[in-house]
Amino acid sequence: MRVIAGEFGRRRIKDVPGKTTRSTTDKIKEATFQRLGPFFEEGLCLDLFAGSGALGIEALSRGMTHAYFVDTHSKAIKIMYENIHSLQLENRCTIQKRHAIRALEQFSHENITFDLILIDPPYHSTIYEEALHKIHTYKLLNNQGIIYCEHDRQLNMSWEDIPFKVIHSSTYGTITTTLLSHEASE
Repeated sequence: MRVIAGEFGRRRIKDVPGKTTRSTTDKIKEATFQRLGPFFEEGLCLDLFAGSGALGIEALSRGMTHAYFVDTHSKAIKIMYENIHSLQLENRCTIQKRHAIRALEQFSHENITFDLILIDPPYHSTIYEEALHKIHTYKLLNNQGIIYCEHDRQLNMSWEDIPFKVIHSSTYGTITTTLLSHEASE
C-alpha cells in the first residue's frame, strides 16, 4: 500500500494484518482524491474507522493541515502510529482509540469541525446513517466540507433520509464511494 500523490507520494505505508480491517485500494484512493481536489489548501480532516490511516494520510499528503484518526482496534492503532511515525507526521495527527459515535460526541463538546470527513467502516456495518446524522446534529462538517463514504455496493443505502446531499457516487467492482456535502439551502 502506498500514498498516491502530494508531499508523501509513492511512499509505502503498512496495512493492518488480518481480516478485521480492509484497506481502500490505490485505484479507489486515486480516483476519489482526484474528484475531491486533487489537492487541499489546509483544512482539518477526520478519518473515522481509520484502520491503517491510509485515507487520512493521503489527505495530509495532499495539503490538509491536521488529521484526526479514530478506530477501536488495537492492531489498527499500532499500525497507524507506525505509519505516521515513518512519515514524520506526529505533529499533524491526533489518534483516538474510541468508538466512532463517542468520538463524534467528543468533537462536538470540543467545538472541533472538519473540512473533510472520511467514513470507511467494515463493509457490512450499518453505522453510516447514525454517524451521518450525528455529524449533522453536532454540526461537525464545515460549510464547504465534504464527506466521503466507502461501502459495499450491495449495501442498500437510503440517501433520502440523510441530512446531506449526494454530490457524486462511483462504483468499483464490489465497492461504492459516495461524496456528500451540505444542502445548498444551508
